[in-house]
Amino acid sequence: MALRAKGTSLAINMDQNKRQMKLNKVLVLIWMACMPFMAQANLKAFFNGSNTFFERYVRSGKVDYALVKKNFSHVDVLYKQIGEEDLSQASLEEKKAFYINAYNIIVIYQVSKYYPLKSALDQSGFFDKVKHKVSGEMLSLNALEIKKLLIPFKDPRIHFVLACAAISCPPLASFSYHPENLEQNLEKRTIGAINDPNFIRVSSQNKEAQISQIFKWYKKDFDNNSGSVLTFINKYKKTAISSDYKISYYEYNWSLNKQ
Repeated sequence: MALRAKGTSLAINMDQNKRQMKLNKVLVLIWMACMPFMAQANLKAFFNGSNTFFERYVRSGKVDYALVKKNFSHVDVLYKQIGEEDLSQASLEEKKAFYINAYNIIVIYQVSKYYPLKSALDQSGFFDKVKHKVSGEMLSLNALEIKKLLIPFKDPRIHFVLACAAISCPPLASFSYHPENLEQNLEKRTIGAINDPNFIRVSSQNKEAQISQIFKWYKKDFDNNSGSVLTFINKYKKTAISSDYKISYYEYNWSLNKQ
């Protein structure tokens, strides 16, 4: 009788184990099926949170770094989200928007962390040595810009939406970039920058145009896109610059773009 009871108990345990294994498999399948939706929800939350942040701290293309430092947890939360964000299920447009917003937030985070600064260049290795966690990878700002945006997307309009924390940068938007309106906003910000008389300084009297050194540093991007820097500029400029104008580059002002 004891042996029979023992055998029955063993059979029950084996049956329970099989049921548990089946349940575990079902739970794993459910979890795997939910992962893309969870990642997408997290990404949407990041876009919305970034939008709230830029709306509060950016005015007329400039950042209130003093206020950001006072409320540092606001940028710190977004900075940590950038590091943990899962892009494995993200579309190309979602990745592009994410990396643009991530770059801008990291710049503001890094300036605010060490504020007051006169220039981002006052912090050694600001763009090329200091690394940040971006979707699980450790990247410098330069690496983020080149490896995650310029090389994969080959879109020179990106140069007009990234923050470099300097007066001579194109004005920073007071909103975040979302995948659903990314194309529209890239066009809008590029047109705005190129038609800004402080960004491209044209003298019809002297037949010359002074342009940003961005066009010099990233000449290859504009050449590959449009054939030449001037062709790219004229594609967006309301009044085209004549091909016989003298083109020169004005000195880049690295003073902080603070309010």
